Amino acid sequence: MFSTKDYTSMTLNELASEEKKVKDQRIPFAFLIGLMVGIAVWSAAHKGFLLPVALMGVALLVGSHHSKNLKGIQAEIIRRETLG
Repeated sequence: MFSTKDYTSMTLNELASEEKKVKDQRIPFAFLIGLMVGIAVWSAAHKGFLLPVALMGVALLVGSHHSKNLKGIQAEIIRRETLG
């Protein structure tokens, strides 16, 4: 479903550019998650059940995956900087 990269095999410059790319994707991801939450709230207010639950689940997965990617990149950068 989501692609995972091996950050340990990247150079420090590649990690920095990957971190910048992921940080630049914050606003589109936030917009996407906000849109899904808004549709879920609207659907719940109009007697829906399955759509809000599904959309909230997808929003949670997308946000969690994006956050884990950014934290993984930052952890690898910090690890490399402390090693020398």
